[in-house]
Amino acid sequence: MTQSRELTVRAIILGGVITLLFTAANVYLGLRVGLTFATSIPAAVISMALLRAFANGTILENNIVQTVASAAGTLAAICFVLPGLVMIGAWTDFPFWTTALITFLGGFLGVMFSIPLRRALVVDTHLPYPEGVAAAEVLKVGESGNRAGLKIITTGALASAGYALLAAMKIALAEAATFFRIGSGATGISAGLSFALLGAGHLVGLSVGVAIGVGILIGWAVAVPILTYGVPGPAETIALTVWGDQVRFFGAGVIGVAAIWTLLSILGPIVGGIRSALAASAHRKGSGGALPLHERDIPIGIVAVATLAALVLIGVLLGTQIGAIGNEALVIGGSLVFVVLAGAFIAAVCGYMAGLIGASNSPISGVGILSIIAAALLVGAVAGESGESGPLVVYALTVTAVVFGVATISNDNLQDLKTGQLVGATPWRQQVALIFGVLFGSLVIPPVLSLLNQAYGFAGAPGAGPNALPAPQAALISALAQGVLGGTLDWRMIGYGAIAGAVIVAIDFALAGRPRLGWRLPPLAVGLGIYLPMQTSLLVVVGAVGGWFYDRWAHRQRDPEGAERMGVLLATGLIVGESLFGVALAGLVVATGSSAPLRVTPESFEPTALIVAPILFAAIAVWLYRRTARAASAQETGDHVPG
Repeated sequence: MTQSRELTVRAIILGGVITLLFTAANVYLGLRVGLTFATSIPAAVISMALLRAFANGTILENNIVQTVASAAGTLAAICFVLPGLVMIGAWTDFPFWTTALITFLGGFLGVMFSIPLRRALVVDTHLPYPEGVAAAEVLKVGESGNRAGLKIITTGALASAGYALLAAMKIALAEAATFFRIGSGATGISAGLSFALLGAGHLVGLSVGVAIGVGILIGWAVAVPILTYGVPGPAETIALTVWGDQVRFFGAGVIGVAAIWTLLSILGPIVGGIRSALAASAHRKGSGGALPLHERDIPIGIVAVATLAALVLIGVLLGTQIGAIGNEALVIGGSLVFVVLAGAFIAAVCGYMAGLIGASNSPISGVGILSIIAAALLVGAVAGESGESGPLVVYALTVTAVVFGVATISNDNLQDLKTGQLVGATPWRQQVALIFGVLFGSLVIPPVLSLLNQAYGFAGAPGAGPNALPAPQAALISALAQGVLGGTLDWRMIGYGAIAGAVIVAIDFALAGRPRLGWRLPPLAVGLGIYLPMQTSLLVVVGAVGGWFYDRWAHRQRDPEGAERMGVLLATGLIVGESLFGVALAGLVVATGSSAPLRVTPESFEPTALIVAPILFAAIAVWLYRRTARAASAQETGDHVPG
């Protein structure tokens, strides 16, 4: 049966080819604007299109292709850390083997740490996994030949990509923003006009969307006006400066407390998942490996041995980066303990966050902030007085890069495993595919980083030119390391954020004890609303509200599940279209060297575009939802789906 075709050489090779495109695009975008996109869905679309050319291609083989490509594309987020080594002058370029080893070992540990979490966070959970579900819908529609569903996905994708094209041409704008004074303070409202964000909001649901909205209000209606009180200057300048320099650290404090609470909340299921993995291993030995396919993870014994081997290699790698900082053996030993404990913690929390709001919106850079602070404190405490903070900063950034690799991969892995669960994949085969994805990504990332460094350089690095890439996260993380180890970091806002996080956790706990209310306030989602730029998060809130209204309509139909599924397919198409266009545009930007290669309007047209863009965006969104509702109704009655 062709359905048994899954982990094939063909699938791995196709995944590796797609890796080249996604990884390069993500590294460039991460260094230019400080954002990366989850590659699972566009990888699923491309793999489906490629394998349709083969008569014996299956949905499971498609799933392997997207798993390989998405893991490698996600690993590109390592660009949020490693350029910091160039910025502080420790590296002049990216040595291939050192960079590849840091990237691979962190990503490999991310795969290993996420294996025992699969049952806890994927199987025995009600987390929505928006992008994992969306990728599964793409694969299912392509496999089943559901014309109505495929038409909805295609329409959503074309509309999403079409609007993104208009924005790239500067006929419409990708963002609408206004800043203003509130008394003696300042604040603003900004929204990224992105159909991908609208679709993500639909998929995450109302509870998470409202929590993100609460975070936006805390950040922009409370914190920014208070902190800008009496500060002279233009409203936009002071609001953005205060948000970037202070409020984001406040949000990082909220995320830190919420992450700790989240881990404590899911500790029972995690322990249960590890016990289940051990039980499955014992069952495999006792029954000759007769476990059902959907229960077969990589055996826990192999996971333990592979993790130990990776830690040995990490110890050797750290030994080459340690420099003259004193207490070398103790520092390396303490760092390995930190990698294990922090890695396991981060794998669980990032996996949970990806399940809650999707990998694209998960605050990986926030995890990096907390990681570098913890790593710098550890290294500084263990190394003692070295007389010079420079070598300590280099070493702390290296340790953080490994832990960050764990975070990026665990943030993606569980999304992919959710997709696999929904299409009936074999977990251990998909986990092997994830390892291949990490391998491919680690081989592609060093030359891409080196090329961009040589072509543009990084802002703040020695000898950087006027066109240097800003690499905002790497700049922030390296500055934090220098601040902690140099004794100049202001802990005030992080501490305030931690206090606010504790209050939010208490509110959510109180709501959990009143299930009749039907409301929760996920603390991590609130932290996201504070930490993420408003132009990234506001449309997620709008999409969540829009999706709630659509689902209310769907629940009144004769086939509520079918009608609701059509809404999911529309949201999927919105994410697919903009994601694929984003990849194409990134390649064009790199090829032309222009930040706006498709611009066809003069800068004087921007005020007009600012008026046109929100109206056009809203009109397209309303049309898409009305068309989806008509298609769902037509499918119930067997009528022709509207064209």
